[in-house]
Amino acid sequence: MRQTGRHFLQIPGPSAVPDRILRAIDMPVVDHRGPGFADLGHRVLNGMKGIFKTTQPVIIYPASGTGAWEAALVNVLNPGDEVLMIETGHFASLWKSLAEKVQLKHRLIETDWRRAADPDLIESALKKDSKHSIKAVCVVHNETSTGCTTQINNIRQAIDNANHPALLLVDTISGLASADFRFDEWGVDVAISGSQKGLMLPPGLSFNAVSNKALEASKKSSIPKSYWAWDEMLTANERGYFPYTPATNLLFGLAEAIDMLNEEGLENVFIRHQRHAIATRAAVAAWGLETQCTVNEEHSPVLTAVRTPDGHDADKLRSAILKNYNMSLGNGLSKVQSRVFRIGHLGDFNDLMLMGTLAGIEMGLQLADIPHQTGGTQAALDLLKSTPVQV
Repeated sequence: MRQTGRHFLQIPGPSAVPDRILRAIDMPVVDHRGPGFADLGHRVLNGMKGIFKTTQPVIIYPASGTGAWEAALVNVLNPGDEVLMIETGHFASLWKSLAEKVQLKHRLIETDWRRAADPDLIESALKKDSKHSIKAVCVVHNETSTGCTTQINNIRQAIDNANHPALLLVDTISGLASADFRFDEWGVDVAISGSQKGLMLPPGLSFNAVSNKALEASKKSSIPKSYWAWDEMLTANERGYFPYTPATNLLFGLAEAIDMLNEEGLENVFIRHQRHAIATRAAVAAWGLETQCTVNEEHSPVLTAVRTPDGHDADKLRSAILKNYNMSLGNGLSKVQSRVFRIGHLGDFNDLMLMGTLAGIEMGLQLADIPHQTGGTQAALDLLKSTPVQV
């Protein structure tokens, strides 16, 4: 049977692509080596510096975020180097597995997947590393599988407190342009991101923001690389070009996304995301359910991961909501599979979209016989009414 109305894509990425960006992508293919392309190249390369809040280079790959993970590692490290990794969730675990595949060793700080990276544990591990065997600390800024956001400034402080020379590598694939991120101010050495979350684009672009310290390390890196090598990219980027064929139409969309974010103002973007996250958690609390994240100051502004009561399958709830209300919610991944459902509230998103999302969940809880209290949608509405956005 045909389902009427729009599909609600409320997973925590890819996020819905706004019409302005779709129209920008809908362009004839251009000559990526022609004289006019450099204007677009410079526009996106310089524009992304503002989104990362950096004056340092930002490299753009035609790839998913996984590619940018690999690029970050292979450009600054050598075979056999040790990296300190913090298992805050599914995506931190995948990054660890990738590190192993490119011949790196890891020291792993395990967690219960219910909080962000703990700076005290990182500082302690680095202080014990008197020989400075650890060459990089790898942290996920916004862990999409759990709804926990790491305070990167505290991680930088932990590294400094330990007086350790390790590079700070940060995955902000789902955090950038949704949660506050300050590359220069927080002393990040390599930041990794992707196009399909806060940047409101389809999947297909990924990014490395790179510090001077990381660039110096890249000159000594001996891990084999070609496609991911920074040096060829940076040389071509100086002229507004790329050493191989870029995702030209996605770059048109990226230029539009940068404009949209700047028109709203990044600080307003962050406030909007926080407001919707708080309203979502108000609904979850009123339903009598529990969030996966347990530390108040670490709740993500990007998504909310909700635990279903013991004995109740979160995937059956998601299936009922999709079938009956044409709305997709994020599933639980690996350790929390079938235990959580994830509500995305990121990207080009407003109050009415949030209320539709929460109403669909509340109806789905009833339909799937998940024990809950009514009134979550009303609790979120009351919060939004009490904090109106001034336009």
